[in-house]
Amino acid sequence: MANTYPLVKFHFSVEWGGTNIGFTEVSGLDIETQVIEYRSGASPEFSKIKMPGLQKYSNITLKRGSFANDNEFYQWYNTVNLNTIERRDITISLLNEEHEPVVVWKVKNAFPIKVQSTNLKGDGNETAIETLEIAHEGLTIQNGD
Repeated sequence: MANTYPLVKFHFSVEWGGTNIGFTEVSGLDIETQVIEYRSGASPEFSKIKMPGLQKYSNITLKRGSFANDNEFYQWYNTVNLNTIERRDITISLLNEEHEPVVVWKVKNAFPIKVQSTNLKGDGNETAIETLEIAHEGLTIQNGD
C-alpha cells in the first residue's frame, strides 16, 4: 500500500446523451435501502424486527457553464409531457491521470425535473452556471481494477 493515495474527485466525465461538454459539478449519487419494520402479534419479543425494503435513489444534479446559443438542458426538459418523457441512460465516470474510468456510476431511465438558469449579479466575477436536476430509476456503481 506504499505510495497509494485516495482518489481525487475533480477529474470526471458525464455521458448524458447531449453535447460532450464538461460539467463542473455532479451531486446526488445516493442509494438508500428503506427499512421495513414488522412485529407479529404472537411474537414473544416486545420489539419489531427490521428487514431491507425497497431501494430509494436521490435526484442527481448536474451543473455546467452557460454558453451562448446552447439550449440543450431546456430542449431535453421541454420533452416533458403528461406521462411521456425522453428518458436517457447516463454514465458518470471518475477518471485517473490517464483519463481512464476508475469508478463508474450508471444511471437508468433518467429524465429532467428541474432546469435552473444562472443567477445574475451586477458586481460578480463568476462564470454563469446552469443546473439540471434529474430523476431516475436506478443507480449502479462499478469500481475499476
